[in-house]
Amino acid sequence: MAKITVINGTPTPGSRLTAIVSLAEELLVKEGFEVEHVNVSELPPEDLIHTKFESEAIVKANALVAGADAVIVASPVYKASYTGVLKTFLDLIPQKGLAGKIILPLFIGGSLAHLLSIDYSLKPVLSALGARHILGGVYTVDSQVARTEQGGFEIAEELKERLEDNIKELVEETRRRIASADLK
Repeated sequence: MAKITVINGTPTPGSRLTAIVSLAEELLVKEGFEVEHVNVSELPPEDLIHTKFESEAIVKANALVAGADAVIVASPVYKASYTGVLKTFLDLIPQKGLAGKIILPLFIGGSLAHLLSIDYSLKPVLSALGARHILGGVYTVDSQVARTEQGGFEIAEELKERLEDNIKELVEETRRRIASADLK
C-alpha cells in the first residue's frame, strides 16, 4: 500500500487548514493510500528550537517522512511565508530527506496577495532537502473554508475541485513512481 505523510505546519488545532488536510486524507484513503501525520505543533517545542535531531519525537517524525512514498506539506501563510514552527521541523529533516518523494504543498492564507508563497518560500527549502518532484500545490484563501455553526467547516466547491485535481495528480504520480521502482 502506498504511503503518504502529511506534514502539518499549523500551530492552531482545528484551523481551516485542518479541514483541507482532512479532505485530502479522505480522498487519498478512497484511493487506497495509507496516510500518516506529522503535526508539527505537537512535537516537543524544545526539540524543535534546539534542533535535537536525536530526540525520540523527531526521530519518529522523520521516520514517517522517510517511509512515505509522497509527502504533503501543509501550512497557513503568516507574513508572506509558511509558519515558523514548520520551518523548525523542516530544519530537522536530513539533508536529502525528501529525495525520491513526490511533494504536494497545501497552503491557506488571508488573501491572494500571498499566492506565490509556495513558489518563493517553500519550494527552495524543499529542493534543498532533495525534493525534485514538487507538484504545483493548492493555495486557498480563508474565505473558501467557512466555519459552520456546528463547529465544522464548509469548503467551497471550487476549492474542492482544485484539491481533487491535485490529489488525483499526486495519486497518479505516486503510483507511477512505485511501478517504476518495482520494475528495477
